[in-house]
Amino acid sequence: MLSTAMQPPRSRTGRRRAASHRRGARPAPTPAQMSVNMPAPPPRRRPPGGVEGISDALEREFEGARRTRMRGLVLGTASLALVIAVGIGCALALRSATGSGSGSGSSSSRKGQGGDRGRTGSGPGLGAPESPYIPAKGTGKFLRPASTGRVYGHGKPMRYMVEVEGGLRQDPAAFASSVDKILADPRGWTAAGKWSFRRVASGPYDFVVRLASPGTVDRLCGGYGLETEGKVNCSGGKQVVVNLRRWLLLTAYYRGRPDEYHALTINHEVGHRLGFGHMTCPGRGRPAPVMQQQIFGMKGCAINGWPYDRRRRFLGGPSVP
Repeated sequence: MLSTAMQPPRSRTGRRRAASHRRGARPAPTPAQMSVNMPAPPPRRRPPGGVEGISDALEREFEGARRTRMRGLVLGTASLALVIAVGIGCALALRSATGSGSGSGSSSSRKGQGGDRGRTGSGPGLGAPESPYIPAKGTGKFLRPASTGRVYGHGKPMRYMVEVEGGLRQDPAAFASSVDKILADPRGWTAAGKWSFRRVASGPYDFVVRLASPGTVDRLCGGYGLETEGKVNCSGGKQVVVNLRRWLLLTAYYRGRPDEYHALTINHEVGHRLGFGHMTCPGRGRPAPVMQQQIFGMKGCAINGWPYDRRRRFLGGPSVP
């Protein structure tokens, strides 16, 4: 056919390009070939002090800050605990100092020391030492509280009075109550059923218990030929004379045990009024007889302020002049 058989002639330029292509000219590389054949660029070096250097430095700073904070917390906690402890100690000391007794308190609540000075503080190491009020002489006049009329025990009735010298700052009713309690105790002189006791405020009486100043004790006891030297108690005639110094300061053997020493004082002197003489220790470790002069030594016995034990057995010992 004419349309397909006839083609336009090629130009000379086109023939040259084809010839050159046929002669072996290399084709241009493709992008894939270029990426494979190109050498890899050298690795980039991070300059010192770059991002990684900054991170390490910050981490060290944060770690130091954390350690400093922990040390601060520990020291702060310890300081707070110390301040709280000091505050509590000061509060306890102030409370003890303001709550300690004065020289006019009840005799049954005192806890004295042996010798001529005592303490009325509320505990060891708390409160300042305070000497109880012990005048050398009182007024010489005695105050007698009213009687309750109660009878303690069964047996021969013993009527007694209780008196307190004026000027001692002692409550006569409180002292009388202490004497009543001692004489009514089942370990006291009522245990054998031989005597009963009734306190009276007037009328006839068998003995009188008197709390007196050291000077008055010397005067009253000296009337019976007894030397007390302002330090001890005595019993003479119908009088049981209790020295205020001993009542408050006790003795070295009864230090811190006022109730037991008060029982010894009353039971010993009333025992003389009932006809008992002095006794001594019956054996090492055994209870000392209440009629033993325990102020001069225990002789190996244990302290004891009662004539009988709880089974109503008499706690005696060998008699001494």
